[in-house]
Amino acid sequence: MMATTFVSVPFKKASEVDMAKPLSKFIQATYPSGDTQAEYVRAAEELNSLRKNALGRPLDKHDSSLEILLRYYDQLCSIEPKFPFSENQLCLTFTWKDAFDKGSLFGGSVKLALASLGYEKSCVLFNVGALASQIAAEQNLENDEGLKAAAKYYQLASGVFQHIKDTVLSALNREPTMDICPDTVGTLSLIMLAQAQEVFFLKAAADKMKDAIIAKLANQAADYYGDAFKQCQYKENLPKTNHPPIQYDPLDPWVQYFYFQEVLPVLAAKHCMMQANAEYHQSVLAKQQKKFGEEIGRLQHASDSVKTVASRYDEYINVKDLSDKIARALTAAKKDNDFIYHDRVPDVKDLEPVGKATLVKSTPVSHPMSQKYTDLFAKMVPLAVQQSLSIYNQRRADLVNRLIGQMRESTNLANGVLASLNLPAAIEDVSGDSIPQSILEKSKVVAQKGGLQTIDQFMRDLPELLQRNREILDEALKILDQEEVSDHELKAKFKERWKRTPSSELYKPLRAEGANFRTTLDRAVQADQVVRERYAAHREVIALLCKPEAELNAAIPSGNPTKSLQGSEVIMLLKTLLASLNEVKKERETFENDIKSVQFDMSSRFLTALAQDGAISEEAISVTELDRLYGGHTESVQQNLKKQEELLAKIQAAHEEFSKSTQSNTDANQREEMLKKLAAGHDQFVELVANLNEGTKFYNGFTEILLKFQTKCSDIVFARKTERDELLKDLQQSIAREPSAPNIPAAPAYQIAASVGGTTPAVPTPAPRSVFQPKPQPPARPPPPSVGATFPAAALAADPAPAPSASMPASVGGVGMLSQAQGPPYPSYQGYPGFYPMPMPMAYNQYAYGQYNMPYMYHPPGQPPFQTAQPPQQPQQPQQPRYPYPQQQFYQQ
Repeated sequence: MMATTFVSVPFKKASEVDMAKPLSKFIQATYPSGDTQAEYVRAAEELNSLRKNALGRPLDKHDSSLEILLRYYDQLCSIEPKFPFSENQLCLTFTWKDAFDKGSLFGGSVKLALASLGYEKSCVLFNVGALASQIAAEQNLENDEGLKAAAKYYQLASGVFQHIKDTVLSALNREPTMDICPDTVGTLSLIMLAQAQEVFFLKAAADKMKDAIIAKLANQAADYYGDAFKQCQYKENLPKTNHPPIQYDPLDPWVQYFYFQEVLPVLAAKHCMMQANAEYHQSVLAKQQKKFGEEIGRLQHASDSVKTVASRYDEYINVKDLSDKIARALTAAKKDNDFIYHDRVPDVKDLEPVGKATLVKSTPVSHPMSQKYTDLFAKMVPLAVQQSLSIYNQRRADLVNRLIGQMRESTNLANGVLASLNLPAAIEDVSGDSIPQSILEKSKVVAQKGGLQTIDQFMRDLPELLQRNREILDEALKILDQEEVSDHELKAKFKERWKRTPSSELYKPLRAEGANFRTTLDRAVQADQVVRERYAAHREVIALLCKPEAELNAAIPSGNPTKSLQGSEVIMLLKTLLASLNEVKKERETFENDIKSVQFDMSSRFLTALAQDGAISEEAISVTELDRLYGGHTESVQQNLKKQEELLAKIQAAHEEFSKSTQSNTDANQREEMLKKLAAGHDQFVELVANLNEGTKFYNGFTEILLKFQTKCSDIVFARKTERDELLKDLQQSIAREPSAPNIPAAPAYQIAASVGGTTPAVPTPAPRSVFQPKPQPPARPPPPSVGATFPAAALAADPAPAPSASMPASVGGVGMLSQAQGPPYPSYQGYPGFYPMPMPMAYNQYAYGQYNMPYMYHPPGQPPFQTAQPPQQPQQPQQPRYPYPQQQFYQQ
């Protein structure tokens, strides 16, 4: 029963959640190691501590407790755009109980668990409104400060509940519990607004304002209470008992157990009481205007209203003072009118409606709500900015890789053209017997970089790295598969009771991500195969470059000398062109370093766009910034590539003229071909080492990505298993609370008699309930108990005994046997008519069983218990040896 005439809202209860661990994992996976990451991790731990203070302990009805709730709510608002709170990303499930569901006789309650920060925010905000209503209800309304505080907190609670009504459906991805559904919180908002209006009425009355104003304030409060009462009574939106509204015994404790069944009479009483106040103060105004008949009519209406409250809702609202005041005024008004004014008293329906004046409004919810708010993650950018940065970085990487790839491809093209022309070796081979200087330098480069051993080592490492990555990916997907099978089995078992997102749907993004990883590995395998084929084709030439100078010189065929061409114009032209080409290639190395070193913080650019427009047009912003940052580099690279193209054309023309000037023979051709192979072998070696080095870096970097993916899969599966266990626990409790048919124990052994031949036992059919068939007394057994069917029929119908259960212990110490289920009566023995209670299982009976599974019970001399007819006297028989326990006193059940 409510102790006050003002309605306050109970808290929702939250289950404990460790927010620090999943948030820290996301931070460590998203941000590089360093001071910033450590600062974010500390902030996550502080947020977790704040949640424990706000939700993990009872809160006092004080401003300080409200401040803690508001601080936590503000932090939730600040982190919402910065972390990906969803079932398949940040694995954080929040579990809350329905504030109004008190559960069944067995103590269960309605709970909802969701991986949604919006759900957590709505529930925390509900507790803000609940605490505000409780603080308001505790105020002393006898002084001005208490009235102001109560009005403030009621308006805050109204605004909070209204905000939940407007946002809860969009914040959740499923139907909410009854306490935070829009209809419920909408009604709560209206109740709080009505109470705030009543407080203003009380303040106006205490300040002795004009009666016209007081009447309008009271009438508006009555209107609010009436609307709230209608929403509670006529809408199926709030938890109620099965009783019709108002028509129930207010002293029934089971009715009082339900919150809104207590609220209903209070709202109805407040509606009538505020109407009475409005009519009373309006009657004072009528008296001042010398409308004495109207004064009496309004006082009669007010009197009827308070009488309704006193007769129906006296347990909730005390209107004695108001009733006495109205009665005195009505008596005086009637006396004056009867003796002096003789004014006609109009009917209630003919009275003009009292005006309305509202001084209250729901306090809007805005972030931040706390006066001591400090953003724990102030330096962390919102998730939309993070996503835009990620896409921008990908665009930037694509642009940089394309420019660098064009330059490297041009370098390989130039090297290939020179190798095919045997340049510069052709113009350096003056004797026809010595090794050209360019070939010697290429040989030294190959030897310094490890030659074949370096490539072979890379070739041995790559398969191991590939296998490691595949195993990590397979293990991650296997974790998902196992949990999905378990979820499917439970769904098939519990069917519609299994209310949660199917794993097959939840894991779709993860499986798509895993499929992309597998495709990437398959492409890497194809690239490895291309490298192997190229290595096999040039292995012999690379091995030759690794040999000492003498062996290399011996491997190169001799040719005719070209001393006569030394110093010729064509050779000088070729040397000049080759020098220019080397400068172009070196220039590209400088361009590559400059392009890689370009840095620009796009987060501020995206934050500005988000603040101005409320959204980020990533593509437009990124394209503009990339063009500004890399436009000059792109132009320089294109000019460099065009210059190389012109040089190569000139080199090819000069080489053609040079070839006409040289004498060709078989030896010279063989020598030139070998020099070409050696030059190409060097270029292939450098390219193979670069490719294998990049492949090794790729596999090692991909391992880190796959490990993060595996951790993500493990985290979400762990969260799903935790949710599954909680769901199973709730389902088992729910099933245990469901009524079920009692189990009828098997017929006792003494009812199974031998057949005529003495070989096959037969089980007789129990007799109908109203027919008692005598059965011959079995030989050689102790006296059976005299349990007759002497319970009055009405008593049996009113209070049937519970069915026997294996979990119910028998009574001990002479307190009495547990009552047995009254099933079909078995045939009674001659002289012992009536029912025989079904025996309890042997493991749970404190009394021994005899030869025929009959409990050995003592009967006092004279009239046996539960027996109306005196049975024939039988001699006392000694205790049988097969009974291990002494005889026990039998007490009536």
